[in-house]
Amino acid sequence: MVEFTYVIKDEVGIHARPATLMVKTIKSLSSTVTVSSGSKTCDGTKLMQIMALGIKQGDTARFTCEGENEAADAAALKDFLEKNL
Repeated sequence: MVEFTYVIKDEVGIHARPATLMVKTIKSLSSTVTVSSGSKTCDGTKLMQIMALGIKQGDTARFTCEGENEAADAAALKDFLEKNL
């Protein structure tokens, strides 16, 4: 299991467009990804669950990758976040 946190920099947080792109990125990975914010956790492939987390600019989101290629998948996800959120 590889876990990392990321502080959201996008002015409006994780809203529909970047959440959709994030779900597509996560679905392309071989690992199982969970996304957490505060006490809430969800499946990284579920768009509506991610939106329900209500992650805003400045919030810290926690990402957990579990699977055969978890280190590479975590790096790819972190790269996506840095470029898009």
